Amino acid sequence: MSRKGNPYDNAFCESFMKTLKYEEVHRQEYRDLAEARASIEHFLERVYNQKRLHSALGYRPPVEFEQQLRMPPPSAQA
Repeated sequence: MSRKGNPYDNAFCESFMKTLKYEEVHRQEYRDLAEARASIEHFLERVYNQKRLHSALGYRPPVEFEQQLRMPPPSAQA
């Protein structure tokens, strides 16, 4: 955190929460807390991390981006 009241302190978190609300929470009607948790967990694991493209990652899903980081560079494979 930087100085008090800096609007950029929570930019990443605010962006994530906006996405979660817009793409999952506001599109569903949950019967109870357990259903809400299960649905949000499914969204995060199956959609947000595996399918949804992230501009900060070169328009790739996080799973694909992380797999690419684990692979050795092309020059090391030869």
